[in-house]
Amino acid sequence: MKFFIDTANLAEIAEANDLGVLDGVTTNPSLMAKEGIKGKDNIFAHYVKICNMVQGDVSAEVIATDYQGIIAEGEELASLHENIVVKVPMIKDGIKAIRYFSEKGIKTNCTLVFSAGQALLAAKAGATYVSPFIGRLDDVSTDGLALIEQIVTIYDNYGFETKVLAASIRHVMHLVQCAEIGADVATCPLNVITGLLRHPLTDIGLEKFLADHKKVNS
Repeated sequence: MKFFIDTANLAEIAEANDLGVLDGVTTNPSLMAKEGIKGKDNIFAHYVKICNMVQGDVSAEVIATDYQGIIAEGEELASLHENIVVKVPMIKDGIKAIRYFSEKGIKTNCTLVFSAGQALLAAKAGATYVSPFIGRLDDVSTDGLALIEQIVTIYDNYGFETKVLAASIRHVMHLVQCAEIGADVATCPLNVITGLLRHPLTDIGLEKFLADHKKVNS
């Protein structure tokens, strides 16, 4: 499984990257706004900074919702850096644009996916990644993990190359369960990635080891 960090914060990206387990980054307009990054030139420059920090794919989302607008914006984003993956919403013109990008060799991430049917369309159109939103489904009393499992099964049935990128991950158990189900990628905040490090028995065990070492070496 690949780990992507879902943020536009450079310090958080650097911390995750320093762990040696980071495979990529996902961003969106909300995350850019959270960092106070405004204006097209500043946003594009920020994408380049992120790309220069990590080895893997960096999802950069289009704002346009019409076919020609998505194409124009997506091509501009893709030209910024070889690591850029154009993030396209799950709408009719988005699917058409994903097919266009696929034929041009431009990597895509179909976002805001909430059903297996949507994921099937994205794969048929040639999306590089499809992003089902687990947490947002859980928020409306729907099992987000069941959707991940359903998509993985469908893709395996037909040999689709589209990668299942589990998104809207809220906690460590989401991440572990996605790994059990077979999601190709999980994107999550820094605290979820670092949360994998923690277990009270690890802390207790280390404290005892250090205390015993001190006894025999003091």
